[in-house]
Amino acid sequence: MIHPSAIIDPSANIAEGVSIGAYAVIGEQVEIGKGTRIGSHVVIHGPVTIGENNRIFQFASLGEEPQDLSYKGEPTRLVIGDRNIIREYVSFNRGTPKGGGVTTIGNDNLFMAYVHVGHDCAVGNKNVFANSASLAGHVELGDQCILGGFSLVHQFTRVGSHAFTSMAAAINRDVPPFVIVSGNYARSFGINKVGLKRKGYEPTEIDAIFKVYKLMVRKRLSAEQIAEELEPLRAFAGVNLLVDFIAQSTRGIVK
Repeated sequence: MIHPSAIIDPSANIAEGVSIGAYAVIGEQVEIGKGTRIGSHVVIHGPVTIGENNRIFQFASLGEEPQDLSYKGEPTRLVIGDRNIIREYVSFNRGTPKGGGVTTIGNDNLFMAYVHVGHDCAVGNKNVFANSASLAGHVELGDQCILGGFSLVHQFTRVGSHAFTSMAAAINRDVPPFVIVSGNYARSFGINKVGLKRKGYEPTEIDAIFKVYKLMVRKRLSAEQIAEELEPLRAFAGVNLLVDFIAQSTRGIVK
């Protein structure tokens, strides 16, 4: 299961059923969960924890030092969950002390070729990153988002669950849940109704989310300003997710 040309540090903890391809380099303090498959020429620098049943393709670089001039070699980490697909030339950097010291990747994500996730990012579950999508440092990404090819997310920006970014979107403000954004700089173009239908959202909830989107994203009204209209819509979990995300934004949201 481990190619004889692979270089593995003695401190690495490799679980049962892990396969490691030719010329892969597994560094110090790397933990790899059972069933994970690592392709040829992959480089993993610890401290890194990788969960179970991930597929890591050739030439990926995981756990390298953060691209931050303030980083001085402190012990920081990268933590990757289960069942992720990490394609060719993907790079994930470890965290920095000022960002909490850890970069986290959830479960069941697809990272297509050349994707970059910067230091101190927190990526949720079941997201799709198309080719060359990139997150700068300290980005928070929710669950079940789709990032179009060459999408760029500015540091300290949040992208809410179920958001959709078009090809080459340049995102410098928070993207609320369910919202579609496009352009440079990115602007909002409605909510992802088709995606929500596919995920099993009922039409009544989709309509409620869209109504709140029009009031709070397009018209820029606060929850307090629309309290009377908002009250009956609070019965929907999606509405609460959208309202709470906007209330917690510090960068401001896309227009």
